[in-house]
Amino acid sequence: MSDPYEGTARAEIAVIGGSGFYELLESAERVEVDTPYGAPSDAVSVGTVGGRRVAFLPRHGSHHELPPHRINYRANMWALRSLGVRQVLAPCAVGSLRTSLGPGSVVLPDQLVDRTTARVQTYFDQGATHVSFADPYCAAGRTAVLKAAGEAAVEVQDGGVMVVVEGPRFSTRAESQWYASAGWSVINMTGHPEAVLARELALCYTSLALVTDYDAGVERGEGVSQDEVFRVFAANVERLKDLVLRTVPVLDRDRACACAAALDGMDLPFELP
Repeated sequence: MSDPYEGTARAEIAVIGGSGFYELLESAERVEVDTPYGAPSDAVSVGTVGGRRVAFLPRHGSHHELPPHRINYRANMWALRSLGVRQVLAPCAVGSLRTSLGPGSVVLPDQLVDRTTARVQTYFDQGATHVSFADPYCAAGRTAVLKAAGEAAVEVQDGGVMVVVEGPRFSTRAESQWYASAGWSVINMTGHPEAVLARELALCYTSLALVTDYDAGVERGEGVSQDEVFRVFAANVERLKDLVLRTVPVLDRDRACACAAALDGMDLPFELP
């Protein structure tokens, strides 16, 4: 059967934009993608950055119509792989759980804690298929971000634990203090199940987290407001876009990382797109 997304619709790298990050590519082709899991958040825009074919998908839709718990994460990741994507950069907004990470800080997480409660978080709906997720983010992708940040003289916090909560409400002060006491760094509402679904499709997935506020339980925090989050993200989004665009050309074309082999030897309950 012929590939319905051949030619200019194909891409090797994807950027999934979060809150306040609704566009990335100029002169891009918009591609409507069907998936077995329903429609993705929006049409996928496909263009070229630094000689690499890049797909961009706004996680919440182009008008932020989808709250974090209503995003069709399975459709989003499946749609990207269907277009040929094998590497994903995922910029997102986060709250800080540490006084040392103030608004405007950029964090490159290396660990994730799932505190969501009601999300479909797997493609493996039958059979005994268990993917390794000890290290949720692509080591090669993280190296590429750090290289791009160094060349651009952008300060990036290398490493940290991102805890993902159900949302759409922000944390209580007690919850926030609990997360901070566990040693976790930042808090977010969309990083899971996105990361594990990427792993189940053998995609490289790298999160770039922009701190927009101190979470409610941090000593300097006054409680979080949506207006504050959007204001700080808007003030820093161009800096984050620049870092993403600088990272794209230096991503490893050969994917010499564990992500590419995540499904080796497994009997999958579906055929990969």
